[in-house]
Amino acid sequence: MAKNDTKKINLSDVDQRILFGRNGAFLELIKKAFEIEAVDRGDTLTLSGSEREVQQAEIVVNDLIDYIRKNSQLDERYVLYSISMVKQSGVGPSPELDSQAVATLVSTKESVRPRTVGQKEYVQAIEKYDLVFAIGPAGTGKTFLAVAAAVTALKQKKVDRIVLCRPAVEAGENLGFLPGDIRAKVDPYLRPVYDALHEMIAADKIARLIEMSTIEIAPLAFMRGRTLNRSYVILDEAQNTTSAQMKMFLTRLGEHSRAIVTGDITQIDLDHKKGSGLVKTQSILRKVEGIKFIHLTERDVVRHKLLQDIIKAYAQNEKERRPHR
Repeated sequence: MAKNDTKKINLSDVDQRILFGRNGAFLELIKKAFEIEAVDRGDTLTLSGSEREVQQAEIVVNDLIDYIRKNSQLDERYVLYSISMVKQSGVGPSPELDSQAVATLVSTKESVRPRTVGQKEYVQAIEKYDLVFAIGPAGTGKTFLAVAAAVTALKQKKVDRIVLCRPAVEAGENLGFLPGDIRAKVDPYLRPVYDALHEMIAADKIARLIEMSTIEIAPLAFMRGRTLNRSYVILDEAQNTTSAQMKMFLTRLGEHSRAIVTGDITQIDLDHKKGSGLVKTQSILRKVEGIKFIHLTERDVVRHKLLQDIIKAYAQNEKERRPHR
């Protein structure tokens, strides 16, 4: 029989409205996650239940308090992330997320910072290595953080231009003939890259920078035969490159250039999924110095909270469909 325990947490120096959430929603998430009772009276929160669950819930609450002290805010996504991390490792993520801003959003002037431990490792890798591979599911900030780092490097004059590219592969759909010039034909494939850019730079300035070729957005095929010096190069949706295309891209890097390759190997749109250049590159380059592979997971998802459950459900379905050996 599990041993019961009770813990009291002093809340005198924290805004309980932020900590507990609207109508106590955040406190309810904690109670449900650890199957405990939680009663707040005055400046004291009392947790009671099985010893292990109470101890973990206490760690989460203290982690949330630490996060609020640093950020003066709290959202449901972080509460769920803290619960997940404590259940997995017994430690809350807040101390690990004390890091400098990567960039600043144009619309809100909000600083772009890593929001998960995995994202922090990704940002640290970008700062340290000339070539970084970020592999993980949708919603983990792979492209967004890469573009943020590239824009910051351009503003700090560490590079002379940003080159953003994607393979022009249809995501399971036959789009047919697209009218217009080459820009009109490839723009639909590159829209997510434009979206990330618009978060960092004003729209009129982006147009000028593209006109001056300071920012170049192009399909991967346009990279052949080029040498990119003093450039920040990002290859997005790299799971849809062939091995030959990946080699071609990686050998474009010139002097004083950096590259980030992002992709989700669970969403390969090639006819032969095993031929993905991103999949093969992991084994080919794993021992090469100066290259870093970062693997993000559903815990690093920073979009809608449902994405974590969706990703888990698809992963479980894929696992069940695999033939037993």
